Amino acid sequence: MIKKLKNKIKLIVSGAVIGIINGFFGGGGGMVCVPILENVLKLKNKEAHATALSVMFPLCLASGITYIFNVDIEWNNFAFVCAGFIIGGIAGAFLLKKLNNVVIRAIFVLIVFASGIKMVI
Repeated sequence: MIKKLKNKIKLIVSGAVIGIINGFFGGGGGMVCVPILENVLKLKNKEAHATALSVMFPLCLASGITYIFNVDIEWNNFAFVCAGFIIGGIAGAFLLKKLNNVVIRAIFVLIVFASGIKMVI
């Protein structure tokens, strides 16, 4: 009983951390979500990525609604970016299913590393 309660608390705290980061960065919570799911919740690589993608949808929707009402949005480009986002999301989900864990981890590490370098430069 206590173990189940601790696990649920881990899930809630992990979700809150991911949600805060997602809300703050406007969708960047996946970079934190995957490592949390793998290391804290002990999910396998593909499970962590698939879960992160599934969790990010309602998070991004909630953050997006908040931004629509509280921040100026560049509406002229919105539809084009949204279309690309949908196409890319479908392609990414398809690739996740097809690629093995080593390739997925390598791609993820390279993207996180490149993002970190870009932020420093």
